[in-house]
Amino acid sequence: MLQKTRGIALSYIRYRETSIIARVYTEEFGLQSYIVNSVRSARSKNNKIALFQPLTLLEMVVYYKNDRDLHRLSEVKTNHPFQSLPFEVGKSTIAMFVTEMLNKVLKEEAGSPVLFRFLIDSILFLEEAKTNYENFHLVFLLKLSFFLGFGPESSREFESQLRENSYPFLPDDEMEIALNIMLRQPFGTSIKLSRSARNELADALVTYYHIHIDSLGEVKSLPVLREVLG
Repeated sequence: MLQKTRGIALSYIRYRETSIIARVYTEEFGLQSYIVNSVRSARSKNNKIALFQPLTLLEMVVYYKNDRDLHRLSEVKTNHPFQSLPFEVGKSTIAMFVTEMLNKVLKEEAGSPVLFRFLIDSILFLEEAKTNYENFHLVFLLKLSFFLGFGPESSREFESQLRENSYPFLPDDEMEIALNIMLRQPFGTSIKLSRSARNELADALVTYYHIHIDSLGEVKSLPVLREVLG
């Protein structure tokens, strides 16, 4: 059955000689995998593979059957071609980290319009922001944790859970103020954080996710994020 849905590209792997299997978080069906044929051929007349770069916002017509793990696309396009996110080093590094985390934590195969709207709004903010996005990844993880069911109500609760799990997190006043702002204010709010504090909070947030998601595993993009944005 043909269905329309919006999607967020997360990753893809090569499939056979010219195709890919794309992993997409969709508005209607949650996390799905799609075979996309003939996008790696030298004879391909389009650049459709670019549509499946991380965090690309997609408009899709798909063949959907709820008893299948692998689906096919009828049509795919984007109405929001990125102008800055893949090309600015800071933003592309954040996008790499965010994409890795989403690949690890988005498991459900059912649509969640509220979560999808949050992800769309977050990605569009990062794409369009001119300033005040250096802490985006920190704010994003904090806000995402509420959709995943383990968001902390305050900086004290966040600190307490880390200490209970033997993680020595002792924020100073500056970081505690920053945490509370991140929990309550929207993306783009100016937050004072030193380079070392940003690195420390990124490590603490990834540890916080490890506490709540056993299967999280190693976050390979974290060292790059520390180097570029810390």
